[in-house]
Amino acid sequence: MSKQHPVIAVAGSSGAGTTFVKRAFENIFRREGIKAAIIEGDSFHSVTRTEFKQKSAEMENFSHFGPEANDFHALSRLFQSYAATGGGQRRYYLHNDQEAAYHCRRLADQGVTCSAGAGEFTPWEALEPDTDILFYEGLHGMVRDDTPDQRHGGFDVASHVDLGIGVVPSVNLEWIQKIHRDNAERGYSQEAIVDTILRRMPDYVNHITPQFSRTDINFQRVPTVDTSNPFIARDIPTADESFVVIRFANPARLNVDFPRLLTMLHNSFMSRRNSIVVPGGKMVLAMELILNPIINDLIVARQHV
Repeated sequence: MSKQHPVIAVAGSSGAGTTFVKRAFENIFRREGIKAAIIEGDSFHSVTRTEFKQKSAEMENFSHFGPEANDFHALSRLFQSYAATGGGQRRYYLHNDQEAAYHCRRLADQGVTCSAGAGEFTPWEALEPDTDILFYEGLHGMVRDDTPDQRHGGFDVASHVDLGIGVVPSVNLEWIQKIHRDNAERGYSQEAIVDTILRRMPDYVNHITPQFSRTDINFQRVPTVDTSNPFIARDIPTADESFVVIRFANPARLNVDFPRLLTMLHNSFMSRRNSIVVPGGKMVLAMELILNPIINDLIVARQHV
């Protein structure tokens, strides 16, 4: 952790709502004139798309959720380096041909050779200089090796994070979102999608869910419609068909003003002394109201180091 070079990490599985959080942070950064180094979690996979398919066929529970398919040590080094110096090494995972063309053209303009294609990685490069904050969004912003014998090498990403945010829907809602997205966008059959869910379940239990006990704030979307059987659901519950449960690990440390939030967020209510529930359609507004003063505090602390 570092007052001079703070690290913010948003952890959540694909489809959980991390895009909403990223949008809220980008609005705050733009409004407050904050220069952020943006890090995408996919860039710390340890295998290309082709290698992932090969290893998935060879290993029973190989998944992007676990340490075998990711370089958690490199991610930890980046956070540690940024906290100490404001610098570090990053790269990009190229999701499609358009991203590959853009980044290889960008690197060529800098005199760097790039021949990577879709499903591969750009070469490592230095972070842009003179940033105010490092902002990570992906699967593993608060991951740590909790095995008794530290069999994965003892990585500890979470220890370098100044503000940890968890974004997670109820598990049935998460599965509904995955089934619909993978079918509509990738053409996968329901059987193939269910196989993927089952294959990565051990990593989900051991490496994804424990992160949400280390975060400073969790945003959890909970549907108010029947999602009992996610495998037959015909559509994804809308924002208006859900509530968002927002839990603060330590409200006093973050100076959370619950009366103000209850006034600003119509139909919100307190469910516990450290939790507020807001209508799903107010999720982005709630994020900005909560996160803006916290980020300002980080910037003020940075300026007084």
